Amino acid sequence: MRGFRALLLGLYGLALAGCASTASPEALAANDPYEPANRNIMVLNQEVDRLVFIHTLERYRALPEFMRTGVHNLLRNLALPTIFVNDLLQAKPGRAGRTVARFVINSSIGVGGLFDPATPIGMLYHGEDFGQTLSVWGAGEGPFVMLPLLGPSNPRDTAGLMVDTFGIDPTNHIHFKQHFWWAAGRQYLNVLDLRSQTFDTLQGIERSSVDYYAALRNLYRQARDNEIRDGVANPAAELPDF
Repeated sequence: MRGFRALLLGLYGLALAGCASTASPEALAANDPYEPANRNIMVLNQEVDRLVFIHTLERYRALPEFMRTGVHNLLRNLALPTIFVNDLLQAKPGRAGRTVARFVINSSIGVGGLFDPATPIGMLYHGEDFGQTLSVWGAGEGPFVMLPLLGPSNPRDTAGLMVDTFGIDPTNHIHFKQHFWWAAGRQYLNVLDLRSQTFDTLQGIERSSVDYYAALRNLYRQARDNEIRDGVANPAAELPDF
């Protein structure tokens, strides 16, 4: 899994070579100097999505809602140790305490995270990642990039993803024979859950947008900015978690 992600990033680096000079003025204004390569990558992602994920997604969405909710809750619970570390790195002890409380409650009363008894008692879920931590520390986002299979990102968030996955996430430090299948299965479930959560929204955006790529780019940048600010400056924003 680690080598696979490294390969994706390496291929993307080759795709970017020499593309910055061909970006349109509009793309440069939107912090997207590699627009031609990014658009090509998005076409590739859409083709892979059509050939690989859509059929599985249709079956997944046909499952009873309680089963999909259980998977969603479990994946969120598995992410809490990483969120806790990033809470601490961002000097947010209150949020870190709530993350620990949520993990303890859902891992015990919630049967390993399949259920979410923490939310009704006020222990609400929040996301944090090392890309957000880097931003809090003052790192700029850098140019927009469309990663193969992984979707919209930027250098700061890509670096954050690598640190979260290979450095912070404790489940990736468990060494057993089936570790590859654990990592691959969890990653695939994450993709299915995310696609299920955002499918209708993205379908609507694609149908209504004159330029779907530009709309996706703008939504991603707005969503990440909202996450970094913890929704303080724009609490009414309801943007999908890309």
